[in-house]
Formats: sequence, structure tokens, C-alpha cells
Amino acid sequence: MERWTRRKFLTGAAQAAAGTTVLGNACGPGETTGSAEAALGDGRELVVPLDGTWLFRTDADGRGGTAGWNGTDIVDASGWEEAPVPSTWQVAGKTVDYMGSAWYRREFNAPDAWKGLVVRIEFEAVFHTAEVFVNGRKAGEHVGKGYTAFAFDISGLLAFEARNVVAVRVDNAFSPDMLPRNDSYDWTPDGGITRPVRLIVTPPVYIEHLWVDAVPELPAGPTALTVTAVVRNTTARAVRVGLHLLLKEEASGAPLPTDGSLIEETVPAGTAREVRFADRRTDVLSKLWHFDHPHLYAVEASISRNGRILHRTETTFGVRRIEVRGTEILLNGEPLRLAGVERMAGSHPDFGMAEPAVWIDHDHADMKELNCVLTRVHWQQDRRVLDYCDRHGILIQVEVPTWGPGTFQKLDGNIFEKVTANGLEQLREMIARDRNHPSVFSWGLCNEVDGQNPVAQSFVRAMLREAKGLDPSRLCSYASNSLQTTPERDVAGEMDFIEWNEYYESWYGGDVGTLQRNLEAIHHAFPDKPVVISEYGYCACTADRPEDDARRAEILRTHNVVFRRFPWVAGLIFFDYNDYRTHIGDKGTGVLKQRVHGVVDVFGVRKPSFEALREESSPVEAVTVRTEGAVRTAVVRTRRTVPAYTLRGYALRWTAYGNGAIPIERGESPLPDLAPGAEASVRFAPRSPDVRAVRVEVVRPTGFSVAAVSV
Repeated sequence: MERWTRRKFLTGAAQAAAGTTVLGNACGPGETTGSAEAALGDGRELVVPLDGTWLFRTDADGRGGTAGWNGTDIVDASGWEEAPVPSTWQVAGKTVDYMGSAWYRREFNAPDAWKGLVVRIEFEAVFHTAEVFVNGRKAGEHVGKGYTAFAFDISGLLAFEARNVVAVRVDNAFSPDMLPRNDSYDWTPDGGITRPVRLIVTPPVYIEHLWVDAVPELPAGPTALTVTAVVRNTTARAVRVGLHLLLKEEASGAPLPTDGSLIEETVPAGTAREVRFADRRTDVLSKLWHFDHPHLYAVEASISRNGRILHRTETTFGVRRIEVRGTEILLNGEPLRLAGVERMAGSHPDFGMAEPAVWIDHDHADMKELNCVLTRVHWQQDRRVLDYCDRHGILIQVEVPTWGPGTFQKLDGNIFEKVTANGLEQLREMIARDRNHPSVFSWGLCNEVDGQNPVAQSFVRAMLREAKGLDPSRLCSYASNSLQTTPERDVAGEMDFIEWNEYYESWYGGDVGTLQRNLEAIHHAFPDKPVVISEYGYCACTADRPEDDARRAEILRTHNVVFRRFPWVAGLIFFDYNDYRTHIGDKGTGVLKQRVHGVVDVFGVRKPSFEALREESSPVEAVTVRTEGAVRTAVVRTRRTVPAYTLRGYALRWTAYGNGAIPIERGESPLPDLAPGAEASVRFAPRSPDVRAVRVEVVRPTGFSVAAVSV
């Protein structure tokens, strides 16, 4: 029997949300977690990770339910094997091509101290359908939504101070009435419990969601702060609660002055109600979030009854304003023209969609080295991706996985209504979980659905209305590949900004002349909107286009020449960072079935085009160094056009090398603020007598290098 545990999976316990008490692992039968009452004494919730070793087996003939696989005991243990959670069965050799149902099981203990409390089981993602049972009874199901988090209250299903069994039936079969629809999408359909699982223990009245909107009044006014707590009352009586807020510096935890006021609200029995601090103006949130200065704050919300705290929770947020004015996108009042690259998650053959934190960090650190400050993704991401973007400075568009023109074809019966309902549910779950992330600059509604198809247009409009109703301050768009003819008929024109997937000299044929004429036609159709090139690049995906990395770099450079001619091109997102695993891949077999499209391969090995993308995405156009005796003068010149933005807080770092290319001395000097097209000089003189070479870098305030030259 192949055991997945023989692989080196880099999985670990789920990271606790801020404001929680975390136990290292779920306890086995007969063990105890200690006093939950003591843990909740100050109102903080208790989090128990359920990551680790589970039992697993496939269920091709669908007999698991009748065979008792959802129960407390397994009559026939043959066919079960150990599997890590999170994981996907698509990276195990014998199940790499399996599509259908499978089961996961594990045990945990619930101590007596949890009696009278609410115990929820939360899954950050199961692809794509999950049916969850506790001790043989159904806790709930999450159908056709493979990348959003969900939780079920299992308090009434538990056996206290006894063995509890959770069983999960997972299905990843292609489906016509969910998104992504059928097999039309171009990434890997990795089945499994692909993200962390945990138990969350709270009082019977608790804060279910905590949403923060913090928008600065520019240029230097106060911040308009709105905090909304969704308070759920699971008791049989109405409860009147008070909501109190504490603002803090996220990095240090230092509290910030607040007015100390208390908002009171009555929450009826068995319901949830929004309790809101609305339109507070405050001067204490003075540091704005920016991709070069990703400052974070935290807010702790607590609910109390008769002066006693019932529950408290915490979230991070950033203060920033993102808006569109005419053909410009502005961050905190500053027009920006940005560049970046898209990453296709789930592509490492050892991890698939169950990526460990170390690999998420690896890829996004690579993206930062590529000067990526703007990206988008085709589906809802692991919360650790968004945390990275918040803390290191990447603006990201997160999308509902509405992918491909096949989504709105062959819509027999009521399929369109089902697909639309599924899309709206995914949108709501995505916004509910991810709206506090300052890095999320736009909600993506869909990708390449043929925006001139009236049926697709109806769907996009419904999604746009819902997104604006839930989060009116955030931008929305959809990535179109149907702007090559009659662009004025495309629903892209109804978005906050135009996104165009541009593939001349590959999928579209043509040349750079065709590209320029098409781009001008798009601007003519939408003269008052900025255009973001949401994809462009070179794919070795057909027989007439073999892998040619030099060609990839050439298309990058020559197409950028065209984009830079037009001031209304506000952003560029190269597709893509990595070669990616996909069920419709034309290269490789099994776990290595893929499309070759990236500047790194599926293992993260860099290709020569990596350096080309790094240079093209840098806001620094050139770094030159003059030598006059022992003194060097470095001249830094910024780009006038995309990517173009003001460099604030940057530094020039130099490293001197002696014999044998040994680094022997380093220095760093601050650079003045540099607007697009500006220039600055820095003089430095290494003290070491035997300097054979010098490397000069321009460094962001976040520590990432944006440009370098060796002389």
C-alpha cells in the first residue's frame, strides 16, 4: 500500500487567528485539553488544530455512506490508509488521475469544560464538495465551492470526555452547475482537504465576523473608520450585548487612543445581527498602507453583557484609499502605473493545492524579487497568501473561479440559475472572509467568459451588483479576452476599470502592430477608463509553439514597448510566474501534467526569462556607476511610464568584492524621493584597498531589491 506519509509533506498546524488561544493538536481519546473555561476566562476563543494524520480512502462506487464510513466505527478497515491533512490525493501516485468521491476520518477528544460552549469545525478549503459528519450524524455540507472557508456548529453532536469521530466525504468530480464549470478551466482539480482544519470554541454568544473599513481623508485628514461585528446568539433567549473596540499597532500590540464608547444591540435568540461602529473619524490611524510601506493596524472587538466580557476577537487591517479617476488608478491619492505577475497555485508536484506556508512564502518572495506589486488570481486563495501580500506589499485581485467561455454554453434547463447562485454564494463567502485585507484592491468577477455573450453579461452584472452591495468601496473588474473586435459591446465597459488578456503572437496570432491597433480601439471604446493588461505572455501549449524561453522574454519586452506608449495603460500582469499543473496540460504525465507558461518551472527553478521580467517590472529604468579613483558615483533613474510610481524611503546599497569574488565591504545610503522620470546620484568610497568589483542595488523600504548592476 502506498502511504502518503512517506513523502516529505511540509504541512503543520494551522496558524491561529489573532486574539485566540491555540492548543498544539487535537487530543486523542482519553486525553484532555485542560480547562476550556479557564482558557475562555478573558473571552478569547480556543482554537484546536485538526491538521495532521487522518485516514483516507477513495469511494469510486459511492458505497461509503451505506457502508458506515461516516460512523463512529469502521467494520472493515481494509482499504484505508494514512494521509496528511491538508493534502490532495492528486499528488499520490495511484490516485493522481482519480476524480470522484473520497473519505477522510479522524478522532478527537472534547473535554467536559466545553459543555455549554459553542464548538465549530472550520475547513479553510475542501475541493470542491464536502459532507461533514460527527459521530455518525451530519453536521452540514458545502457544495461546489472548493476554495472558500466554511464552518459548522457541532456542539450538539459531541460526546464529552469521550472519543469523537469526524468523517468527511469529499467530491472533486467535474460538475455542470458550479464554478468552475465542468472541465472547462485550466488548472488542476486537486481533490481533498486542501487547507487547514480546526475546532473553534467560543461562548454561546460570539462574534462570527469582524469587518473593518478604514479610508483616509486625503491629503492629510482623519481616517473614516467603520467596524462591523456580526454577533451570533445561539441561546434560546434574546441577549443585549455591548460592543467595545480597542485599536492597536499590529507589530507591537501597543494600544491607540480611542473614544471608549460602547455600542449596545439586542440579538434575538438563534440569530446573528450586525453591530456597527459607523463613520468614526480618528486621527490615530495616521500611517497609510502602501505596497512599499505595508503598515498594519489591529482592532480587538469584545462583546459584553452586564459588564462581563463574553467574547473577544481580533483582526488586522490597513488604512488606504484605492480609486479610479478617469484613466488613472490611484492609491492614497497618487496615480500609479503598476507591473506584476500572476502565480498559479497548486503547481509544485509534491504539494498540489495543499501548499505549506514555506512554499507560499517561497513563491511570493520570488514574486517580490520580480518587482511584482500587482497580481491577480483565478480563484480564492489560501489566507496565508493574502497575509503575505498584506505584510510584504502586493496588490492582489481575488476572483470567483468563473473561467472560460464554456461556462455559459449548453445551459440546459435551470443550469444558468444554478451556476449564478453558486457564483453569488462564492462571492459572498470570499468577501466575508477577505474584505479586511488591505492588499485586496479589486474583486474579480470572472475570466474569459466571452463578455459579448448576453448570457455571460447577465451573470457578470448580477455579480457586480452583489459585490458593490457587500463592499461598495472596493473596485471590481473581470478579465476579458473578447475585446479584439467590437470592444464597445463587451461587458468589460461596465467595470471600474478595463482588464484585457492580451495574447498577440501566441493565442491571437498577429504582431505588435495588431496589438497597438487593438489597444487603441479599446481606448476609443472606453476613453474614460484605465486599462490593465490582466494577462500577456508566451505559452508553449500547442504543437506549433514549442518551449522557447528566449521568445517568452522577447514578447515581454516588445509588448511592453507598445504598452508604454499609452498613459491610460495603468497596469501590466504577466502570465505567468510558474509553469502550472492542469488537467488539460499538454506537457508531462501524472502529477507533472502541466502547461509551460512561466519564468520558473513547477519546482520553482528559474529560467533566463526570470531576469528579463524582473528588469521589465522595475520602477528603476537604469542604474549606472562612474568610478573616479576610490570614489564611485551611482546614478539612479526611474521610469516615466509603466511601471511608474514615486519611490519613497528607498536606499542604495553597495557591496565591494575582493580577490576570488569575496564580499569584503558593504554600505547603504538613503535615496531622496524619486518621482517617475527623476534621477538621483549617490557617492560612496569603499575603504578596502583591494576592491576588484562592486555591486550596486536599489532597495525598497521592505528590503527587496528592485534593480542591480555590477561593475
